[in-house]
Amino acid sequence: MENQYKVYNDNLVLYNDMIRDIEQAKKCVSLETFRFGTGAIGEKFRLALIEKARQGVKVKVLIDGWGSNSDVSFYEPMINYGVELRVYRKIKLARTYFIKNHCRNHRKILIVDNHITYIGSANLTTYSISWRELNLRIEDGELTKLFRNSFNESYKAYNKYKLSNKSYKRNQYYNSWVLVQDVPNPYHQSIKKYYQNLIDQATQEIIIESPYFLPGHRLRKKLCDAVERGVKVTVIIPFHSDVRIVDIVCRKYLGELWEGGVDIRFYQIGNLHSKGFMVDERIFSISSANFDYRSFRYQYELALIGEETTVIEQLKEHFETTLKYTKVFDYENWKNRSGVDKLFEWLLLPFRYLM
Repeated sequence: MENQYKVYNDNLVLYNDMIRDIEQAKKCVSLETFRFGTGAIGEKFRLALIEKARQGVKVKVLIDGWGSNSDVSFYEPMINYGVELRVYRKIKLARTYFIKNHCRNHRKILIVDNHITYIGSANLTTYSISWRELNLRIEDGELTKLFRNSFNESYKAYNKYKLSNKSYKRNQYYNSWVLVQDVPNPYHQSIKKYYQNLIDQATQEIIIESPYFLPGHRLRKKLCDAVERGVKVTVIIPFHSDVRIVDIVCRKYLGELWEGGVDIRFYQIGNLHSKGFMVDERIFSISSANFDYRSFRYQYELALIGEETTVIEQLKEHFETTLKYTKVFDYENWKNRSGVDKLFEWLLLPFRYLM
């Protein structure tokens, strides 16, 4: 079916379709998101969820205590009308403040009636409405079961802190699809390992889109090794992301990658927030995870890996359009950047694991 899988770049179109599906729900709605804003977009979703709960539809919402750190009064009407709301790990003062509070639930999924699923990069906020994103709507009950299993696990463990070599989830499979589930774990980084394997298998082309790009040494080496094998490697990042401190540290690695033959492109018209990955126009990932230490080590993330041709065709168009509005990394300008810029890169480098 042509409409079984739909790729979204535009948040306005995405939000309208999500709300339409919520309004048509007959049995249940499950929402898991990092940011649930209190502005106009958040209010529209709040109203839609309240209305379904009022009608007797089972509505469960899991938000992150950092990403959605807003006045609790905003959520009270939802709770009063029967929405089952849980908040993942509110900010806590502790001896290990930075590590514990960086373990966030960064996933972004919506499940409607155990048949429709949305996954991708978009938060539910007004300020990000014009950002370039990458999201996928799936109309497939069997595939949606994988997301339902994942959501149920997250919902049960919403207030638990786990960070050890034993805290990881097994991947879930359905036909050619794989749902890769990451939990905070510096030893077993499932999404990163899957990406490394795909990079090793590439024979023609690798495309990466990420708003925050801080790959570790092994990932950087694998990308350069792929170029040596004759693979075209393209990395698309925003010229200026919404987290400028990450841009500074990212800049330190760009020269090394460029010297290794990686084609680095800066998106120019607004903020790029997509998290896309495609290898040989054959296999792809649509994910909540950034290409950085923080996502791979400290956050609950989901990546849907697939080979569905109808999605591939839409992703090819997505990447082609993104590339039209990019400029090439200026290596000479990077080499001649000021000493002050280099100093800030070195000062911030030790904190890269928390970015």
